[in-house]
Amino acid sequence: MTTTAPRPLIGVSANARQPDDRRHRAYATAERYVQSLLEMVDCIPVLLPPVGTAMDVVELVSRVDGFVLTGGIANVEPHHYDGPAFPPDEPIDPGRDALVLPLVRACIAARVPVFGICRGIQEINVALGGSLYYRIHELPGKDDHRRPRGDDVPPEEAYRLKHAVRLTPGGLFRSLAGQDEVMVNSLHGQGVDRLGEGLVVEATSLDGVIEGLRYDDDTQFIVGVQWHAEWQPDSHTLSGALYTVFGEATRARAARRAAGLTAA
Repeated sequence: MTTTAPRPLIGVSANARQPDDRRHRAYATAERYVQSLLEMVDCIPVLLPPVGTAMDVVELVSRVDGFVLTGGIANVEPHHYDGPAFPPDEPIDPGRDALVLPLVRACIAARVPVFGICRGIQEINVALGGSLYYRIHELPGKDDHRRPRGDDVPPEEAYRLKHAVRLTPGGLFRSLAGQDEVMVNSLHGQGVDRLGEGLVVEATSLDGVIEGLRYDDDTQFIVGVQWHAEWQPDSHTLSGALYTVFGEATRARAARRAAGLTAA
């Protein structure tokens, strides 16, 4: 009898948001993260509420085949990497910080694939002991990597390809893209400063900002990108290839779980 391999279950990190009516907080993420998974990976995506230590990350990773760490309005709080305190009006999401940072470490220990996008690359870096720049555009010699200002900017303009990134010779990204540089969109204020333990740089902007990294173990998929790879990955050579490899890693994990070859 032929059995069908199970579709991987992929956790998608959500953010805590305060709606305009100020009555009820909400857990949400941009729909493109889920839609890109449905389009690029044959999977079952589920949103992870940012509830911090209320969720046992070891139990969680034992039941899930991969994680996408999404972007968000709030930044990782600087006390997680001994950085200077945020100004009082800086958006924060302590529940997400408290969930995702230990989740990254648990995924590495359990060999569960992780794809970090925008804030997600920063979470991977901080989880492994790295630090972040608070405002890249204020640093000498750095460009402005933030999204266009204004509430009326259409998505096509906000997510347009903005600048080139150089891919590390001999690296994973270079092998997937088949070229030395690719163009990417840019919608971030913070960025990777000191690299976390065990991470290697895969892509760098022309002004020296780390735009892609991975955990230095070729048998695991722990990858982060600073650009929004969820935006039209079917038409972006490198983003699409990363989704493909991530999908393959999650399907392999799902097959192992189904066969009882993991702790799940």
